[in-house]
Amino acid sequence: MTVIELKNNKFQKLYPINLGVNEIGHLTISGFDTAELVKKYGTPLYVIDEATFGYNADEYLNSLKKYYSNFLVLYAAKAFACKKIFRLANEIGLGLDVVSGGELYTAIKSDFNLKNIYFHGNNKSQEEIQLAVKNNVGRIVCDNFYELELLQKIAKNENKVLEILIRLTPGIECHTHEYIKTGHLDSKFGFDLEYLDEVLNLITKDSKNLLLKGFHSHIGSQIFEIEPFSDSVEILLDQFQYVKEKYKIELAELNIGGGIGISYTKEDDPIPIDEWAKVTTNTIKQKCKKLDLNLPKLICEPGRSLIAPSGITIYKVGSIKQVPNGRKFVSVDGGMADNPRPITYQAKYTAVVANKMNSKELENVTIAGRYCETGDILIKDIELPKIIHGDLITVFGTGAYNYSMSSNYNLVSRPACILVNNGKSEIIIERETYDDLILKQK
Repeated sequence: MTVIELKNNKFQKLYPINLGVNEIGHLTISGFDTAELVKKYGTPLYVIDEATFGYNADEYLNSLKKYYSNFLVLYAAKAFACKKIFRLANEIGLGLDVVSGGELYTAIKSDFNLKNIYFHGNNKSQEEIQLAVKNNVGRIVCDNFYELELLQKIAKNENKVLEILIRLTPGIECHTHEYIKTGHLDSKFGFDLEYLDEVLNLITKDSKNLLLKGFHSHIGSQIFEIEPFSDSVEILLDQFQYVKEKYKIELAELNIGGGIGISYTKEDDPIPIDEWAKVTTNTIKQKCKKLDLNLPKLICEPGRSLIAPSGITIYKVGSIKQVPNGRKFVSVDGGMADNPRPITYQAKYTAVVANKMNSKELENVTIAGRYCETGDILIKDIELPKIIHGDLITVFGTGAYNYSMSSNYNLVSRPACILVNNGKSEIIIERETYDDLILKQK
């Protein structure tokens, strides 16, 4: 009997699909004993299960295909950006949502289909936009007036017509963390609707080098409700009708962003992807019929829900401290620098002792990180088997916003990341060395 049930239910994907426990009570992933992976690659160690990434991508693709004929699913690169994951996304048939020159450059070096890249960001530099224009990316999503001026200038100088989307702020509040709300009115992202005419006049009257293809909105992250997505669709399509009536332009692309939440603990209650696809596409079809609009190409941008459940992080236990009449702190060899979400968002996670999956002797502990911050706590008050120095703690759901938000705080090197699939494991990001840490120093 294991400490926790490792099987996902229908909608809660807490674990990679190829997770298991072997005959000696060790956690396995894609057939690999996690203890053996640690012997080979060290700790901390990010592990990505390729099959889970593919399964999640297929869920989006197949669900949308069932209800809507014209769509493109973009992988949101900010969740986890590296060449191998980009290549997998491209092979599966996903597009890519990038938000920086670095993400775009990585995509270029990954031989990604550049026509399926959408370039986002609220403060793109001239150099970043020029990189996108030079490489003929599919769309640039314009976020503000400063960028609009840059786009006009660069397009004119390059003698190109740039196909763009305009990011709008629909004024929708979602029940999520304040730091990951983006669709409400008091947001740094996008044009407020009151500026729409000014934007459209600049594009349609003052520029011959910008071609408006549609509107974009992203209302936040870790969203567990369907209604905000439907509300956003309705608001955007109202603007489609307004543009059609006043400017005689029929927009062709509706980009509704990402933001679907996932399970980090059993208390989380995520939206079923098929239900999201059904409700969202029905809203589009009904609204377009009501407004006499052609059905636009639907674009969505999941990131976390594609890659997060694919990833685990394995740590090794070091020091253990029992506070008199207080918590028992179990310190691991990683923490806030390889997973900043708990200290940033108060994010919660699920974990196991990977080398003691059959143990029934449980205790309440707090998993602490190794960094010089009191707040460097990965998980507070979790029931785990009795832990000693050298045990392996595995945290689930770390495929997104862990490596991508990692740092070298305290001059600690970043962990390695490996990909596992069908009995094969490979390093996709090498562990940093001390020499790497000082490579750019003089």
